[in-house]
Amino acid sequence: MKPSILFSAMAAALLLASCSQKQSTPPALIPQPVEMRVSSGRFRMVPGTSISWSGSPEAGGVAGQLALALRPATGYELAVAEGGDGNISLLIDTTREWKPEEYRLTVERKKVILTSGTAQGLFRGIQTLRQLFPPRIFGTKPAEDVKWTAPCVTVTDYPRFSWRGMHLDVSRHFFDKEFIKRYIDILAMHKMNVFHWHLTDDQGWRIEIKKYPKLTETGAWRVDREDKPWDSREQQKPGEKATYGGFYTQDEIREIVAYAAERFITVVPEIEMPAHAGAALAAYPEYSCTGGPFTVQPGGVWPITDIYCAGKDETFAFLEDVLTEVMDLFPSGYIHIGGDEADKTEWKRCPLCQARMRTEGLKDEGELQSYFVKRIERFINSKGRKLIGWDEILQGGLAPEATVMSWQGFEGGIAAARSGHEAVMTPVSHCYLSIYQGDPATEPESFRGLLTLKKVYSFEPVPPELTVEEAKLIIGAQGCLWTEYITNGTTAEYMVLPRLSALSEVVWSPTSMRSWEDFNNRLPKMMERFDAAGINYSRGSYRVDMSASYDETTGNIILEMTSERPSPEIRYTTDGSDPLPGSAVYSGPMKMTEKTTIKAAIFEDRKMVGRISSKTININRATGMGMHYNIPFSDRYRGHGNRTLVNGISGSGDFNDGHWQGFEGTDMDVVIDLGKTISVTSVSSSYMAATGSWIFLPRSVEYSCSNDSSSFTPMGTVSTEIDPADQGNMIETYFSSFPAVEARYIRVVARGQITCPPWHAGAGSKAWLFCDEIIVE
Repeated sequence: MKPSILFSAMAAALLLASCSQKQSTPPALIPQPVEMRVSSGRFRMVPGTSISWSGSPEAGGVAGQLALALRPATGYELAVAEGGDGNISLLIDTTREWKPEEYRLTVERKKVILTSGTAQGLFRGIQTLRQLFPPRIFGTKPAEDVKWTAPCVTVTDYPRFSWRGMHLDVSRHFFDKEFIKRYIDILAMHKMNVFHWHLTDDQGWRIEIKKYPKLTETGAWRVDREDKPWDSREQQKPGEKATYGGFYTQDEIREIVAYAAERFITVVPEIEMPAHAGAALAAYPEYSCTGGPFTVQPGGVWPITDIYCAGKDETFAFLEDVLTEVMDLFPSGYIHIGGDEADKTEWKRCPLCQARMRTEGLKDEGELQSYFVKRIERFINSKGRKLIGWDEILQGGLAPEATVMSWQGFEGGIAAARSGHEAVMTPVSHCYLSIYQGDPATEPESFRGLLTLKKVYSFEPVPPELTVEEAKLIIGAQGCLWTEYITNGTTAEYMVLPRLSALSEVVWSPTSMRSWEDFNNRLPKMMERFDAAGINYSRGSYRVDMSASYDETTGNIILEMTSERPSPEIRYTTDGSDPLPGSAVYSGPMKMTEKTTIKAAIFEDRKMVGRISSKTININRATGMGMHYNIPFSDRYRGHGNRTLVNGISGSGDFNDGHWQGFEGTDMDVVIDLGKTISVTSVSSSYMAATGSWIFLPRSVEYSCSNDSSSFTPMGTVSTEIDPADQGNMIETYFSSFPAVEARYIRVVARGQITCPPWHAGAGSKAWLFCDEIIVE
């Protein structure tokens, strides 16, 4: 009998002691299976290896897919035949009960046996089998000098959740049919089973509707403003041609849906209503409250006031016609109707909407939205489908059979479950993969904030406050990829991976099998698979995070380096040069005593992995000095309080890192007390622009000095030369030098934008000014 052991994330040490030398490292599978027994020996695939199937013709379909998947890298034309005598055997067994998508995979020296109750289970199993072979099995052309062997194992596996989803927004930027298929392949590789396709929004309508051709003739195209920041784009001018966009024909939709179905992935279409309808209303303005005219938005818009009119029966007839064609194309049991971020301004003004409220006995516009959603749900239910929407569909009362997709936090999902409704968890905090995964200074432009690989892995979809019965209504979770800042498939892959790998384990593997350290140990092998497949991905988890803190008591600045990687080898320099294999190894917190630029990176086997991180400690004449605020900072962004701007620590590209101070709708006016009169030759201060978050550079910065803190002499003014519409995301330093002056007090006045400009998505709202750090030399 072959020696075998039960493998789990916590049994690695036992495995090392029990297996032969070749099996000393357990197979690096992602997501982690429910149970895996590792035995000695290996199965070897050669040109004459055959694949057989039995139990159902559907097994033959999966067997054919396996042969096709193995062919590019091996070059082998593996024979596929019905029967049970192949070297790799796939069986659909209906003689016993199986959990949904459950499979059993046995790899022996001479034979591989994959069994399930369904073709879907077999397909999940072949994803595991592929990962048992060398990573180059995922390559797209024959690999030389590779022995295609897989370790002998017995795997019993099935998913934790029935909804394991990933979303893609194709409205903000259009992605062609071939990339959509590639995206689906990436989901299949991770055993995900739902592709949530966000097809319509203010910036583009992407699905052909035969009855309403203008939806794609007009709604699929916008003016090209791709050279401007997303929230700084001028509206379409009269006579200007809309040229940027695209759409999917109904034949292309059918092709993609069929492609996904072959991989046992359900495509859930999203047709936004009552808001995020700008592209549709540009084509058919008569279904709005005002009648338009409208143009397709070239960028961000806020608040979203141009929405479907809830007072016109014609609106519902239009939407029912659209949804009829959508449901003819998508066999999904769920139809997503959005339902989020609807500003009710026009409903409040609209006589027809107000009449509808009186007729239906609705007390406010929140209940009118509920009426809207419930009416659409009745239609969707009449076609044998279920409605799903973002958690705003809870407003005014939830539709009877609706499923809630909880994005604003966990609360929407909790409320849905407690009221007896199903919920899918996709909170921004853990699932919005369009948020930065590393330092914005080194990452592709994206939404502000930080969602690391480790935080995604820490996600627990079932809130602990739910009862056992309520918890059953959390049917799963999904990641979301919004594409305001993502213009191509290569960047989309980078933003998704490997965070999708972490999420796949969250939604597939039992909680008892999840271990952050063990996941990290398996992740490099997954990255090798991405490399072989030519898939772009981030190595952000190999990032060195440097944090500095100012000790108010001692006046010292302490720098610490950490990483998501377990026990990383961090090497660093303090002279501004890039770290090398021979550079100093970080061993603990460092006291900084002078102005220094630290660069650090993670090394493995004397090779740098990931990117170089850099941090400058700006110890100068203002460091640690007293501060007086003539205009107070906002409590929402207070940094470290009164010494934030003079603690010697510069903020990163993330305004939430605790080192930036924010001023909302005001100027900044601060005075630094240097403690004594000194000779001053320059002053500088740094500011952030993140126009998508309502943050703008100052219009100008004025520096002055004094010896009595009341009468100030101007030393210089630095004006902003970058137009607010072109600022986007950046950090700018405003530097002024001058002949030496004797001064004790330095005043810095930054003239803020005060309100968002008329062209901005938040036009008229208070603008933010963010500052850090002030340096006096």
